[in-house]
Amino acid sequence: MNPKIFALTAVTLATPILSLPSLGAETNATSLLNGRNLDGIRQPVGEWLTAEGVLLHKEDNRRFSLKAGEGILVNGEKGRTRNLITEHEHGDVEAHIEFVVPKGSNSGVYFMGRYEIQVFDSWGKPEVKYADCGGIYQRWMEKEKRGYEGHAPRTNASRPPGEWQTFDVIFRAPRFDARGRKTANARFVKVVHNGVTIHENVEVTGPTRSPAFNDEKAKGPLMFQGDHGPVAYRNVRVKSLTLD
Repeated sequence: MNPKIFALTAVTLATPILSLPSLGAETNATSLLNGRNLDGIRQPVGEWLTAEGVLLHKEDNRRFSLKAGEGILVNGEKGRTRNLITEHEHGDVEAHIEFVVPKGSNSGVYFMGRYEIQVFDSWGKPEVKYADCGGIYQRWMEKEKRGYEGHAPRTNASRPPGEWQTFDVIFRAPRFDARGRKTANARFVKVVHNGVTIHENVEVTGPTRSPAFNDEKAKGPLMFQGDHGPVAYRNVRVKSLTLD
């Protein structure tokens, strides 16, 4: 076994994180991957590992060929393992996330472990829905066995499978009064996919489908879905905000 197989790493930020007018692009930005060990990641981590590079497999473009090393976080050689959850918890936040998927693959980034921005191979689709890349995933009614409140991206900004993509997100956490009663819903203030704005001021009335937690709180971790297909992440940075 590669002794660095479970090491997480951060690499130089290639794209400045999205900023509000009063904020510098990287002032007080926090990298959630330390590059040395699993500090900052909740156990257990399943089969997540690091690689120096990922390419589409020559014989099967639905999976990756991995180059051993550091710099990229991958959900195992099989491309299916448990979800990854950070110890770091955020409220209002600005986030920059880079990801890549092979053909047909599926993942997602859950803000506060509860509200999902979909990661999916949506390259070339003329019409996109909430389940396509950049969509705010639907909520789920278990008794009725049906979903509701999904939000499709304004446009399909996806790149081809095997190419790195970016999300830049400004997220406003739900609000609670002194008794713990919710006074305002969580809201995706802005979501930018590969430089294209795909959401603005979208409220989510509660956790989307398959969250880490079914309740709502003022703070929560980021969660990266690892059980739906091969995916790789890098340059995950967050910056705390205080939004009105």
